[in-house]
Amino acid sequence: MQVEGLNIHPLKSGRAIPVESATIRLDGLAGDRRYMVVEPDGRFITQRELQPLARVEATAVGESLLLEMEGRQLLASFEPDDRLDVTVWDSAVNAAVADEAVNDVLSDWLARPVKLVHMDALAHRAEGEDWAGAPAPVCFADGFPVLVTTTGSLADLNRTLVAKGQEPVGMDRFRTNILVSCDDPWAEDLWEAIEINGVVFDFVKPCARCIMTTQDQMTGERIGGNPIQGLAEKRMSADRRVPGVLFGWNAVPRGEGEVRLGDAVRVVKTREERWPMKVRA
Repeated sequence: MQVEGLNIHPLKSGRAIPVESATIRLDGLAGDRRYMVVEPDGRFITQRELQPLARVEATAVGESLLLEMEGRQLLASFEPDDRLDVTVWDSAVNAAVADEAVNDVLSDWLARPVKLVHMDALAHRAEGEDWAGAPAPVCFADGFPVLVTTTGSLADLNRTLVAKGQEPVGMDRFRTNILVSCDDPWAEDLWEAIEINGVVFDFVKPCARCIMTTQDQMTGERIGGNPIQGLAEKRMSADRRVPGVLFGWNAVPRGEGEVRLGDAVRVVKTREERWPMKVRA
């Protein structure tokens, strides 16, 4: 097995950026989900409720962020003293906030009042103690530093979608960080830890999937195959701790290093049992 794909998402819910190599930190891939769009009161916003975010491409330029959307550009900078208390689910973060001129332009692009925030060196967040054994440092990801998926599982899902008369979908629907080439569908359910170029990743919690997987990741439109319907065939969680359909695993890095496309992936610890799934009648 090897690393088939690497992606960062500089802006949470913005476009993914494929990369050939990534620096792994304890809080995830360097540059991943360091910026976020929020309501004026600080509550996080994603494609779930604001589909046009899929059309926003973000590129870090030093400590600034270059945003591009449909031919328009906006360079946002952040002052450490300008801060806003923001929330990601139940998690609170004191983040740097862009100036009002930037927020006004971005609000115009997205057709609703928003603010842009940055998890800078002064911002801290740790989550997942119940799953990871200790609070894991994390940026603006939903809950854990890294999401790992496999090619074999996507292929199996697409076989199900095609059998249902739907179009196959790409891995971009699942906004993965590390894509592993593996022919065995759902083999990752039995992986407790993998190692890539000396960095160990603990698989701590399966990832429940939401309506964002039904959205085209270039336009934000809900078109094409519906992964939720496909996953419901045999990937519906039977464990109430993680309800819904599952695809991919949330992982916590236990060290730092560099991961590159083509790097070997080695399973270093396995589980005795798979995550329980409901059986459809």
